Amino acid sequence: MKILLATSYDYPHLGGLSTHLATLKTGLENRGHQVDIVSFSDVPVWKRQFIARGPAFILNKVKKGSGYVWSLQRRKEFIEKLVKERIESDYDLVNAQDVFATMAALASGIPTVSTVHGYLTYESISKGSVDEGSKQANKLMADERIAYTATKAVITVDTRIKEYVERETGVVGSMIKNFIDVESFKPEVERRSEFREKYGFSQDDLIFFVPRRLTRKNGVIYPVLSFPPVLEKFPKARVVFAGTGEMFEELKSKAAELGVADRVTMLGAVDHKDMIEYYALSDVVLVPSIYSAGVEEATSISALEAMGSGVPLIACAVGGLKEIVDHEKDGLLVEERNIEDLSNAMIRLLANKEEGAQLATAARQKIIDEYSHFAAAEKYESIYKRALAK
Repeated sequence: MKILLATSYDYPHLGGLSTHLATLKTGLENRGHQVDIVSFSDVPVWKRQFIARGPAFILNKVKKGSGYVWSLQRRKEFIEKLVKERIESDYDLVNAQDVFATMAALASGIPTVSTVHGYLTYESISKGSVDEGSKQANKLMADERIAYTATKAVITVDTRIKEYVERETGVVGSMIKNFIDVESFKPEVERRSEFREKYGFSQDDLIFFVPRRLTRKNGVIYPVLSFPPVLEKFPKARVVFAGTGEMFEELKSKAAELGVADRVTMLGAVDHKDMIEYYALSDVVLVPSIYSAGVEEATSISALEAMGSGVPLIACAVGGLKEIVDHEKDGLLVEERNIEDLSNAMIRLLANKEEGAQLATAARQKIIDEYSHFAAAEKYESIYKRALAK
């Protein structure tokens, strides 16, 4: 098949969606398909800045959320034009990766399948882009319903999103959990010293790595809040954040307030190809997601990558993380927002390196067995064929 993957967001960018696209492309190509990607990044820069983004800032000043909705609508129009330009290339199918890419692809007439990675309306409320119950929030929900009912098939990345789509639209989707490139994300912990030297970390640091966008629903404040008791017992402990977002300054401020700023490292954006090295140089990975404004973590790609990389994982027991991690068998789950729980788990794995190693070994095997991009690509292919047969 000749397949076009489409998103109204940037590609490549730092985040799970971009990783999903790249990994799915690799898996499908391994099965002999031709795969291209079209994204907001393919739109000329001046259009992105002066049509989609510029007016949005001004409109949001007039009415909260109006600029945000404006920007999403412009993205849809741009992607629609790009997809229509691709019709001459005779694509068999478009796999749209978000609501507005779905609507854009449907307008092209090419058979369209939609992958749903989250809750557009609820996530927009959670991050403060629109107000709950507002005209803008209602518009986003209406767009979700249009997209999911019009597409040929819906694929969701976890059970809760599948239930959400069915509840809101009556459409019964297929659930395919997120996945990783198991050949790229593999244990490299024997190179820990090499990577620590490369990135300027001390060899005796005890590193907690937080590979998350710095946004509220990712719970990134909790490793900082939980850190002082850990530092009391392990003065060489360090928390390392890889990501950007609206919580950046708040995290720095809170670390300073708690007197731990010199043991907290903010890397900012890290290229995805370098992430395997950061996993390898870490002692423990933290994925501290929280439940926020009706939004739960899906099948976290960061958690899967950590598990595939042979590093012990501590995650909060929310959303898809509860499906990924089998507590005390291949990782540790803690109660969301529970500072003491997280502190105790962090201390536990530093004090019991052998337990951490056992968890990491079991986690790697689970990833190979259940979260391989090869197996996921086969499942996607099956859904594509059924959609085309309709």
